[in-house]
Amino acid sequence: MFSHRHRYLFILALSLYTYINTVLCEVYYYFNIAIEWYYALGTIVAISLAVWEASRIIQPLFNKRLKESHNKIKWLLLFFVAGSVITGIISTALVFLVSMVLHNHTLQETIVPLKLNLIYAWLANLLFHLLNAIVFYFKEYKTKWVEAEELKRITAQAELQLIKTQINPHFLFNNLNVLSTLVLKNNSEANKFIEAFSKVYRYILSTHDKELVDVKTELNYITPYIFLLEKRFSEGLSININIPEQYENKYIIPASLQMLIENAIKHNVVSRHKPLHIDVYANGNNTIVVTNNLQLRESVERSTQVGLNNIKKRYLLVSGREVLIDKNDTQFKVILPLLILN
Repeated sequence: MFSHRHRYLFILALSLYTYINTVLCEVYYYFNIAIEWYYALGTIVAISLAVWEASRIIQPLFNKRLKESHNKIKWLLLFFVAGSVITGIISTALVFLVSMVLHNHTLQETIVPLKLNLIYAWLANLLFHLLNAIVFYFKEYKTKWVEAEELKRITAQAELQLIKTQINPHFLFNNLNVLSTLVLKNNSEANKFIEAFSKVYRYILSTHDKELVDVKTELNYITPYIFLLEKRFSEGLSININIPEQYENKYIIPASLQMLIENAIKHNVVSRHKPLHIDVYANGNNTIVVTNNLQLRESVERSTQVGLNNIKKRYLLVSGREVLIDKNDTQFKVILPLLILN
């Protein structure tokens, strides 16, 4: 607020308003202050300008603290106090300059004008900081509202992407083909396949409206999902999960592991001669790492990275933390932050 482009017009208007009120109330007569009108008006303008500009100069020192701190009221109050102290010093110097230097008044004659100008300076400082607090909280509210709307949009987009990934004709066709083969062979694995299939869809239905799930719930879902993939790709796919129990009470974005595994399968060759290896593990730094060896398909549809971008944006909006991506000639790595709910 203190850097507003029309601040000098506001300062001038407030100064004129204050001077007119001092004249109408006959302040100079009742307090026996001998001063020309232009000196009186100039002093008010100078003090108003000093109050505003002092806060504008020191504001950057408090802006960073305001953004990082959870106790924003504390830093707004400290900002106000700092402005009051600087304002008091500058106002005192201005009054002594006008009264004792320019008018040769005694210290006794200067005391009353000093008190009146200090009262005005501190009230002006209070007004400016109240306006600043209102503007600050309005911007905070507007930012949170925009983020909430963006989160709703991204969540809906992510849910749609999840449905497209899981319940599309190709996914159903591939898994039903595997199931029919198992049934025809009278294979005991058929029942396991059906059970895993139902668990995957039950998880999708139960978490479609959630922003976060605990790691234990995600792992309970990803295990049957991996079973479906291994039945489909057999020796061409190897998925290794290594997440200790100590991380299971932390939280991640729902189906984020599934999206990353599906992304790796979509863009890489998966065959017996060139198996795809996917590792999912906790690295001890409150993160989960998903890596796969790179063996990109020669002809693959152009990636829009909708799933990966949704994970990144949702993490950023929900927690303020970033999803890190590291890619080289042989490996693709995604690092997901583990979150703790307060």
